[in-house]
Amino acid sequence: MSETPLAREIKDLIRQEGPIDVARYMTLALGHPRHGYYITRDPLGAAGDFTTAPEISQMFGEIIGLWAAHRWMILGSPARINLLELGPGRGTLMADALRAIGKVVPAFAEAIALHLVETSPVLREAQAKTLENSLGGRRPTWHDDIASLPEGPSIIIANEFFDALPVHQLVHQGGRWHERLVGLVDDELAFGLAPEPVPANQAPPLSDGALDGTIVEYPEAGSQVMAALSARLGRFGGAALIIDYGHLEFGVGDTLQAMAGHAFVDPLTRPGEADLTTHVCFETLARIAADRHLAIDILTTQAYFLNELGIRPMAANLSRHATPEQAEAIAKALERLTDDAPRAMGSLFKVLAVSAPGTERS
Repeated sequence: MSETPLAREIKDLIRQEGPIDVARYMTLALGHPRHGYYITRDPLGAAGDFTTAPEISQMFGEIIGLWAAHRWMILGSPARINLLELGPGRGTLMADALRAIGKVVPAFAEAIALHLVETSPVLREAQAKTLENSLGGRRPTWHDDIASLPEGPSIIIANEFFDALPVHQLVHQGGRWHERLVGLVDDELAFGLAPEPVPANQAPPLSDGALDGTIVEYPEAGSQVMAALSARLGRFGGAALIIDYGHLEFGVGDTLQAMAGHAFVDPLTRPGEADLTTHVCFETLARIAADRHLAIDILTTQAYFLNELGIRPMAANLSRHATPEQAEAIAKALERLTDDAPRAMGSLFKVLAVSAPGTERS
């Protein structure tokens, strides 16, 4: 397989500057302005590299829309509310959410100012098409990052957003922690370790019992985003819902993975042409929110969350008005979203909901 254009650029960078850390490698692979994975393509669906929950069934987005409507009512049903989505994909989740909101709580739909954080020109175009008939024709406002989001009370949704944010990896070796790097071996990209250990104040609190080769991931970018969102909610009010695959408690191990054509590939072989992700540590996100005095409303699995919010009655209602073939598809989608077997979607994906003081779940 020939190397990708971005692989050539990364190799040149390493020749000039030396090995780069994993976080910088992920940043280049996903967000390079010419060759970045998310900049150049629509990665979703059968023709792409992976499928997300909103693409599996409209029920997923509708459930989230109803959750958002409940949050709006807890806030006192303000006449204006920012509805923010981070990494909206094709806009499928938001379109389904807004459809449910419009049917059940039309006053909430009228109050919404929709803001989408998206860096991909390809996906922005898809989102515009998907959402063109939503909110009575009112257009979303797009943002490159969270820094430009507007002030005011907000309901924030982030589905499969944090997993694509770059992480640092530290490897325990000889009693110390070293940054994991991407360098060159025989002119091919390869993992290695920084020769000098990280400062003691940057080391994980595991040094006494860690074995050589133990890997710890530090989500610096994700932590910064969570801190900024928490500060926003603390200042203006509102709530955030985060759904991603990951673990509820802090753990060790290398979770960096690459996917292309719905199959796993080596993370270093196709930069710019494969999706790169890591598992999200929900304990870290929840601790950041709690440290900023937010309430932790929900911290659970996707299966539990969807079942608690009524996805099974929703599926039954849809099936009553469906053809036999449609009813079978609804049942399969329900099972895929809520299966809580160890490696199934309902178990692998976790859910965190946080809210500003005084607006927690009643």
